Amino acid sequence: MTQTSITRTSTRTSTTPRGTDRQQAARDHLWMHMARHSHLAAGGTVPVITRGEGHLIYDDAGREYIDGLAGLFVVQVGHGREELAEAAARQAKELAFMPLWSYAHEPAIDLAERLAHYAPGDLNRVFFTTGGGEAVESAFKLAKQYFKLKGQPGKTKVISRALAYHGTPQGALAITSLPGMKTPFEPLVPGTFRVPNTNQYRAPEGLEDPEAFGLWAAERIREAIEFEGPESVAAVFLEPVQNSGGCFPPPPGYFQRVREICDAYDVLLVSDEVICAFGRIGSMFACEDFGYVPDIITCAKGLTSGYSPIGAMIASEKLFEPFAHGDTTFYHGYTFGGHPVSAAVALANLDIFEREGLNDHVKANAPAFRATLEKLKDLPIVGDVRGAGYFYGIELVKDKATKETFTDEESERLLRGYLSNALYDAGLYCRADDRGDPVVQLAPPLTIGQAEFDAIEQILRSVLTEGLNHL
Repeated sequence: MTQTSITRTSTRTSTTPRGTDRQQAARDHLWMHMARHSHLAAGGTVPVITRGEGHLIYDDAGREYIDGLAGLFVVQVGHGREELAEAAARQAKELAFMPLWSYAHEPAIDLAERLAHYAPGDLNRVFFTTGGGEAVESAFKLAKQYFKLKGQPGKTKVISRALAYHGTPQGALAITSLPGMKTPFEPLVPGTFRVPNTNQYRAPEGLEDPEAFGLWAAERIREAIEFEGPESVAAVFLEPVQNSGGCFPPPPGYFQRVREICDAYDVLLVSDEVICAFGRIGSMFACEDFGYVPDIITCAKGLTSGYSPIGAMIASEKLFEPFAHGDTTFYHGYTFGGHPVSAAVALANLDIFEREGLNDHVKANAPAFRATLEKLKDLPIVGDVRGAGYFYGIELVKDKATKETFTDEESERLLRGYLSNALYDAGLYCRADDRGDPVVQLAPPLTIGQAEFDAIEQILRSVLTEGLNHL
């Protein structure tokens, strides 16, 4: 797809404004997120990305890479969109900041209305945050307070799935199911419990049929609610396609049965769409792609395509009802939640979606993306290709016949010792992840088509062919 981009003249240097070598400044002062720093302490270098155009990004040496992860599942409309930069500048000139603490501003009102229009059912109430983890935190707190206001103060527990990631704030981290990410910060918020995820590739024996597996996985949620006691469970947090572990899509009927279970036990269903919303799977909200209506949607990332930070919790009318009268207050908020500049950028971003038909573009091209990636299954190291829309995981195995995975030491050598650097050197920015079994994840900008699918597949094929030689 074509897009209007910014024309740039490069005036960059390798030094900071203070005259320091930029790599040295990074070693001395920059604390990166989710990153090991030992190689920097030993004098290593960090990749420095300087600009982007469409589905491509460029480093400080001018080298070009396919952005196979849309930054971090974010840049839906591609890099270098001039109209998004202009929307931010216009709003900053008119009203750079105003909080939503008992006041409002036009961009927040307009964006809330638009999101409510896109959302299914009666999800009409939009609470803005600055990112996805804050949206999940907000949903956790709302679920607890809602049941207290309804005279059910014991309903405080939350159920999520094995390996799932839901954010880094203390509440969201408690819902997260990745021990390595949680242990350093314990004790966390109590009352969170795990059920199996929807990894069809590693389904229990006898559940090879997707519908049977989906029903089995949904019933584990019912069992968990019954075991903990329905009077104690407030919510179930589920991603439409689970990210961590490598893109687990829901089996047929799974979410329909989960919805029935939640209704039967008066438990809220939270659709964590921080990654999956805004066209990543196809529709504006992925719950519509899979045919269910949650009580809450959490979202962020693609709402502005990353051009300015924002997130949102979208709640149903029944959850807002206790706050609609009297002196009841949701004592929760963020200084920069619903920032006017970010809200203005989000509106402009959604204009692009509608004008260019990006949702339909994803729906039309997703089968071709999957088919192109599935060609990689002829490689001995590729066990599974899974996902939906423009969001896929490629699971790597040591033995395809037995689905044997790698040891922790082998995974370390394969992913960090070889794949991450080799893919980047070959011109593809994506994620090699082992928060579960080793996978390569792809979530490119929603603007790409067959030519880019082929380029991604060719890079992956070349690098993965060498993978087993680096164990």
